[in-house]
Amino acid sequence: MPAVELRGQNQLFAAVLLTSVFKRNYMSLKNKTVFITGASRGIGKAIALRMAQEGANIIIAAKSVEENPKLGGTIYSAAEEMEKAGGQAIGVQCDIRFEEQIQEAVSKGVERFGGIDILVNNASAITLTPTEQTTPKQFDLMHDINVRGTFFVTKACIPHLKKSPHAHILTLSPPVNMNPKWFTGHVAYTLAKYNMSMMAMGWAAEFKKDTIASNALWPKTTIDTAAVRNLLGGEMLAKMSRTPAILADAAYYIFSRPPADCSGNWFIDEEVLAKEGITDLGKYSVVPGAKLYTDLFVD
Repeated sequence: MPAVELRGQNQLFAAVLLTSVFKRNYMSLKNKTVFITGASRGIGKAIALRMAQEGANIIIAAKSVEENPKLGGTIYSAAEEMEKAGGQAIGVQCDIRFEEQIQEAVSKGVERFGGIDILVNNASAITLTPTEQTTPKQFDLMHDINVRGTFFVTKACIPHLKKSPHAHILTLSPPVNMNPKWFTGHVAYTLAKYNMSMMAMGWAAEFKKDTIASNALWPKTTIDTAAVRNLLGGEMLAKMSRTPAILADAAYYIFSRPPADCSGNWFIDEEVLAKEGITDLGKYSVVPGAKLYTDLFVD
């Protein structure tokens, strides 16, 4: 009897181990090339650093070549950090409002690393103004960067993504939530961000035949970035926020999945981590134990 019980326990242990290995059998990101917009600081930089830690190559397409004291960081300082983190990186000055700059950034990145496997559409402009206070310049900036820029960056990367055996597009934009409260007070910004999310969903269907995954990712809570500190809620809101690392980890888990099995989603960071069995999120809080502020577009 003891021998039979031992075999049963061994079989159970083997089954559990096999299931665990299967669930954790992620695709390696080593030597994969990531093209990411707006990665000289904030969320974009955090995602790029996380990918660099996995041994990925990073193409930083952003405008900052001289440091702004209020924002910090340049494409060059960011590239140095990513190489210290374990990856290879190139910084290319790029304003995604201009197609020729987009194409140059893509060409320089491909020349350096041989291709593009992952695209992160992170660059974005924000102005939370009501209709009567929104200027044509503010409206155009949000739509030129968030919508038009994202579209043409993706278009430029598609030929290279089609050649990759592990192609992902990730757009930093929210679930399309039709609750009227998410339109009231900042219609122009909502339109710009929702357009990004609709493009992400459209690309999932359009490029399914090419096995290119396309998803959107958005935080459950506000994230401590320069935008939060300088434009939205200052130090008080920053202390009620999480660090960009939570989105970086969520992006890592998304990119680690086979493209054919992970596409067409409007992801929330907490939900991505929960599927990986990560529910203790205390380490991501700027102030441990502080009450967190729910982000826009999340009920």
